[in-house]
Amino acid sequence: MSSNNRHYIILLLWAVLTACNAVATQPSTVKRDFEARKEALNLPGYYTIFDRQLDDDRREALEFLYAYMPLPDLTDYTGDFYLENVDCSLRARKEMPWGASVPDREWRHFVLPVRVNNENLDSSRMVFYNELRDRVKGLSMRDAVLEVNHWCHEKVTYQPSDSRTSSPLASIKSAYGRCGEESTFTVAALRAVGIPARQVYTPRWAHTDDNHAWVEAWVDGRWYFLGACEPEAVLNLGWFNAPASRGMLMNTKTFGRYDGPEQQLAQSPCYTEINVTANYAPVDSVMVTVVDSDGNQSPGARVAYKLYNYAEFYSIASRRADEKGKSTLTTGRGDLLVWATDGESFGFKKCTVGKDREVVVTLDHRTPVDEAIELDIVPPVQAVALPEVTPEQARENDMRKVYEDSLRGAYMATFFTPERGAEFARSVGLDTEAVAKVLVDSRGNHDVVTQFLSEIPAADRERALRLLQVVSDKDRRDITLDVLRDHLATPVVDSKLYDEYVMNPRVANEMLTPYKAFFRNVIPADKRERYRANPQEWVAWCADSIAIDRDWNPQNLAMAPASVWTSRITDARSRNIFFVAASRSMGLPARIDPVTEKTQYAAPDGRWIDADFTEPLDMAVVPQGTLKIDFTPQGRITDPQYYSHFTLSRIVNGVPVLLNYPEDATWSSTFAKPSKIDAGQYMLTSGQRMADGSVLAYTCFFNVEEGKTATPKLVMRQDASGVQVIGGFNSENIYHDSASGDDKSILSTTGRGYYVLGLLSPNHEPTVHALNDISLMRDELEKWGGSIVLLFNDSDDASRMKLDRFKNLPSTVTFGNDIDGNISREIIEGMELPTGDRPIFIIADTFNRIVFLSQGYTIGLGEQLVDILHRIGRN
Repeated sequence: MSSNNRHYIILLLWAVLTACNAVATQPSTVKRDFEARKEALNLPGYYTIFDRQLDDDRREALEFLYAYMPLPDLTDYTGDFYLENVDCSLRARKEMPWGASVPDREWRHFVLPVRVNNENLDSSRMVFYNELRDRVKGLSMRDAVLEVNHWCHEKVTYQPSDSRTSSPLASIKSAYGRCGEESTFTVAALRAVGIPARQVYTPRWAHTDDNHAWVEAWVDGRWYFLGACEPEAVLNLGWFNAPASRGMLMNTKTFGRYDGPEQQLAQSPCYTEINVTANYAPVDSVMVTVVDSDGNQSPGARVAYKLYNYAEFYSIASRRADEKGKSTLTTGRGDLLVWATDGESFGFKKCTVGKDREVVVTLDHRTPVDEAIELDIVPPVQAVALPEVTPEQARENDMRKVYEDSLRGAYMATFFTPERGAEFARSVGLDTEAVAKVLVDSRGNHDVVTQFLSEIPAADRERALRLLQVVSDKDRRDITLDVLRDHLATPVVDSKLYDEYVMNPRVANEMLTPYKAFFRNVIPADKRERYRANPQEWVAWCADSIAIDRDWNPQNLAMAPASVWTSRITDARSRNIFFVAASRSMGLPARIDPVTEKTQYAAPDGRWIDADFTEPLDMAVVPQGTLKIDFTPQGRITDPQYYSHFTLSRIVNGVPVLLNYPEDATWSSTFAKPSKIDAGQYMLTSGQRMADGSVLAYTCFFNVEEGKTATPKLVMRQDASGVQVIGGFNSENIYHDSASGDDKSILSTTGRGYYVLGLLSPNHEPTVHALNDISLMRDELEKWGGSIVLLFNDSDDASRMKLDRFKNLPSTVTFGNDIDGNISREIIEGMELPTGDRPIFIIADTFNRIVFLSQGYTIGLGEQLVDILHRIGRN
């Protein structure tokens, strides 16, 4: 059966079955979906677990998982793995006191599924159940949720990292994770003891450049939220209450065909995406009507609801217009850019949700387009409501967190230090600095790294070290011994690309597997030689032999390369990863280009050649032009940064596709000089984020023609208003200086003029972001020269914060404690802040005038501080 026919049959089956959505959780519907999927995929070898003698409960649970699991989960994990998870889930339902009270719908969709997001799956459910069962079995369901989160805090704390999501057990091993990993870990822990849980996600915040993920747990008939690995005394409380009240969209992906009460944003064969924004923020609905250039309705048009974030208009939701060209979204009350396309023409319009209830978008743009627009983007206003917490509850919760920090700290004390790493390096005869870095990065995975380097013959140790260096920092924290051994055995080829594009196991953000020996075994030596000599033959083989599935991997998970070979069916992205992995196994340098995401192999002269699977017998040559972006410095911004100040997207089939330049790319390093770029239509977006969260945005469209140079202008719009006095603060206030041990006034530390004062919370995600942002602006803050005083609530809070994580803070920073909370009280009361949420930052002067205030979760704080300080000068 061809790929196109399979795609059509799956869509037809799914359309028929969706009509039964009202009974989606009934076993009969699940069984029908299960049988339909088996028939559509025609991969009988992956269903042998059902040949066993299974009782009704086990069979029904397995059928539910197999009916909706994404294709990589079907091919990459065994039936025994899923049966073990099913048995553990059934056991928890029987043994936990709340098991019988959880309805079938909530149990199937929010307890039984193994996958939470896009993490590597592991055996965490069984491990967590054994550890947590006795700890929670005597508690109420509500208290059990709180207790599980305290357990999670013992194991993991916040630390930003790359976008690959570690498995729950890997997060424990490394003792930290970003919010997506913390929430995945916490959901896994709650589900392990039979409590329905789901990961809630805001794709992007409206008021600041970032996103966030947290957890909702079902307790006695209602959903409550909590900050993952951030235990509070009560539910529905977290540092993100205030940011979430300004959110435009909060959603979750629910495994399977879900028929709950929430608004459905999308439904795929694997999950139902639902809208939970109303749980956190005031919401309203906007109805979009899409029409063509003649005013006729455009049924089936793709409608994207876009939010300005990280200098791009990012789609927080995407929906298809109905037969009348209409699409509706319930969202927070702020500004969005609504973008619509029929695949050729496109149109867009700004709307203010809550004010603009109906919006008409006209598809009046066709490439090439030469246009520039200015947009003022305003986020929702804060509307936070906090649950009551007594002083006794807060005090007890804080004491528990201090103890939990000590437990985690004791475990982390077993990790390698630079000194211990250097000592090990000398024992194996390797560079001390390089080995020390690898071992420090490996955290709880250091036993794997030391065993690997110790067991390797001395002649191969230097190459083994290079293998550890070429993978990511996160890889070092969870890479396994079999993966390291497999990829070190990659035959050496004479190429300067060998380390990164032949030996390296990492292709994209897939789970690392030992695939090199597998491909050398299944692809005969003579064919490997042929494919190396003529890579286009290998491209042709992949195009002809791997069927592309467009339906059963909507989360865009990466199928293991060996599974692609075995099943011969996968999604396009996993096919591309497979091509690169198998190419490297044959000694052919290959990659997925990090900017354009094109799949490529290296020619003998080092040029990267696109692997075009649609025209496999031709050398892929894409028409190119030249791009040189023109920029005139404005204000303090002399070299705009990619993702912070501007981004570039190519419009493909009427949709902007972001070009993923490196995070450290700037205008001068990447765009000031002419560079080659594919011909086509582009969109250059820039913006200046204001302290209140609003944005002065600018977008221009331009066309790159083959053989010609395009010179679009990068415009950074400026805030015309001057710096204003917004409040007062007494610079004679006394604080405790941590370095000197003395109690002293702010004025005695800062001297005359302007200074920055910050109030912090220990091991607190918004505080971590604030300190990281200030570190990024170290040079400019030191050039300014004024004092930065950062205060914790007391010495206990200060002792919990591992400040050695922030080694690049400006030398002008002074740490201390707020004696009796006098300073925080004066700022909160004087500025009439609705809550005391930290961090709180002010810029003030010794004439007791406040000219800047930032409270709570803000990305880019360092840049905001520098912008204000640049305008006011040193004094």
